[in-house]
Amino acid sequence: MIAYQNRSSSSRASRWVSALTLCGGTLLLLLPSAHAASARASALEAAGTKTRIAYPTTMGMTNEEVAHWAPVVSDVDAHSAPNRASHVITDIKTVTGDGTQNIVLILKQMDVSPKQTWYDVRLAILPNNSTGWIPRTALGNIYVVDTHLYIDRETFTATLMRKGIPIFTTRVGVGEPYWPTPAGQYYVRDKLTDFDNPFYGPLAFGTSGRSAVLTEWPGGGFIGVHGTNEPNLIPGAISHGCVRMLNSAVLRLAKLMSVGTPVTIT
Repeated sequence: MIAYQNRSSSSRASRWVSALTLCGGTLLLLLPSAHAASARASALEAAGTKTRIAYPTTMGMTNEEVAHWAPVVSDVDAHSAPNRASHVITDIKTVTGDGTQNIVLILKQMDVSPKQTWYDVRLAILPNNSTGWIPRTALGNIYVVDTHLYIDRETFTATLMRKGIPIFTTRVGVGEPYWPTPAGQYYVRDKLTDFDNPFYGPLAFGTSGRSAVLTEWPGGGFIGVHGTNEPNLIPGAISHGCVRMLNSAVLRLAKLMSVGTPVTIT
C-alpha cells in the first residue's frame, strides 16, 4: 500500500490509507493490445534455456530493448533457484495490498525441461532489488512494455523513455534525507485513480520499491509516483519517500506510461 505524505500533512495519512483501501473497484490495470502482446509473448515462450530477457537498466538502451511482465494468476512461492527444492524467498499473492491484480517484471527465463519453464522476476520486498524464481504455471499471459521511467534524485527530474528516446520529462519532489526515496530498480505495479484525496493529486502509480525506514507503515511503505496539492514545494526533497510531480505532469504521464514499466531511481 502506498502510504507516504509530506511531514506538514501527516494528519492526512489515515485518510490516504482509507481512500486506497476503499477504492479497489476503481483501480485500473492497463494492458497492451492483445495482438501485439500475443505475438511478442509467443516469441518469448520459444526462447531457449537460460535465455536472458532484455531488461533496460541504463539510459543508453537500444531501440530493440523492451521489458516483459505478467499477472500472477495463482499464489506462489518465489525461490532462490528455478526448482521447488531451493530456498523460498517470499510468497507472491495474486492481489496487491491496494486490491489490484498483482504483476511481476520478468528478468530471465529458464526451460528446466521441455514442459517446465521458470522465470526470474523482480520482487516487491525488502531489501529492494531482490529477485526470485517462480514457475510459468503461476503466471498469465506475458505482455511487453517499451517504456522506462528514470527518477534522478540529485536533479529532481523524472524522465520517461520509449525505446531509448525521451518522451516526457518533469521536475519532481523526492524523499527528505530522513525518509529517502530509495535508489534501485523497480517497476510500476498498479495505477490508482478516482480517490478523493487532493493531497495526492488526481492519480498515483504504485511501484515495487519500498521504504527501508518506514517499514511499520500500512502495507510496508511502498513508493508511489503521484500528483500534489502543494506545487510550490516542487522541485525539492519534500516527501517521506514518494515521488511527487505537478498534477498536470502526472496526468500527461498517465497517458504515456502503463503498468509493468520498469523504474530506475538514482
